[in-house]
Amino acid sequence: MTSSSRRPRFLPFSRPHLGEDEIREVVDCLRSGWITTGPRTEQFEKEFAAYVGAKHAVALSSGTAALHCAYDAIGVGPGDEVILPSLTWPATASMAMVLGATPIFADIDPVTWQIDPADVKRKLTPRTKAIVPVHFAGAPCDLDALRAPGIPLVEDAAHAVGTEYRGRRIGGGATAATFSFHPIKDITTGEGGMLTTDDDAVARRVRLFKFHGVDRDAWKAYGAGSKLGYDTVFPGFKYNLTDLQSAIGIHQLRRLDGFIARRTAIAERYLRDLPAGLPRSAPPPWPHRHAWHLVQVLPPDRDAFMERLKAANIGTGLHFIPLHQQTAFRRFAGPLPHTDAVGNRIVSLPCYPDMTDADVDDVVAAVREALA
Repeated sequence: MTSSSRRPRFLPFSRPHLGEDEIREVVDCLRSGWITTGPRTEQFEKEFAAYVGAKHAVALSSGTAALHCAYDAIGVGPGDEVILPSLTWPATASMAMVLGATPIFADIDPVTWQIDPADVKRKLTPRTKAIVPVHFAGAPCDLDALRAPGIPLVEDAAHAVGTEYRGRRIGGGATAATFSFHPIKDITTGEGGMLTTDDDAVARRVRLFKFHGVDRDAWKAYGAGSKLGYDTVFPGFKYNLTDLQSAIGIHQLRRLDGFIARRTAIAERYLRDLPAGLPRSAPPPWPHRHAWHLVQVLPPDRDAFMERLKAANIGTGLHFIPLHQQTAFRRFAGPLPHTDAVGNRIVSLPCYPDMTDADVDDVVAAVREALA
């Protein structure tokens, strides 16, 4: 593909697939007169918990809110340390910091780009309150290798809805796992998130923390058969997901396996057809199902590469600028050579279910020309 023969229409980096089922459910929700948190959100929670194999699922306003709730629920506070990768979105660290904790950045594996369990173990101290695996790009971290006695794992699964690790879906059997439903994610509710847990106490705390610390859900308080009065158990936030959003999420979840199948087909075409010498992450060696939230490469000159694809009418993404290179987190920086090597060059290519094989061919052709 040359600049003179670029695509006639821009190919975005990502676009959600929303079908007639989602539209009808939203319309029915509007006509019902109940649009905030209510029966559709409860249904979404139950179906999500069943899908991942978790005892509890709590729908929230964002993946960031889910992280905040998770850290609070396990008691993260001043003086604590939370170990996490630097190659992630700011929320993974900042939600621990707002509770008074210190982020401790571990390096990534240079092949899989997942958090390195060996570096995590080197950074454990008596102050370590949590280890936070970020299931990067839709592949699972090596959870078994990350476990340490007495230290909970808070799994940042924003990229990993539908991902599987050793035959079990991410979010099942967890102390806490957090998901994002932002429009670029594998499923969306417009904005939104979910926290899953098998711990009854964590679930109880999160359900209070996400709605002012009040001990009753709004729709149960104002619906038929409601009881008078309520109690605020402790100060909390307002992180509830609405029924309008859950109306979308219910049907997105039912489509998820199909979405992953199409993303996998696109990723396999990229892996087959992109230039062999262009570095990209390798699927992890442990048994897994990859959700292919992102397909990423390491061009030699990121800025020039992204500009050349833009000139060819193809969008790209930058996931992520490492946190330790950014102003808010620089004071926590330490030597992270593999994170720097990847984070200084990483680019995300378009990958979403509505892409055609011809779209993928256009991206591959533009990549080849950009590198020429």
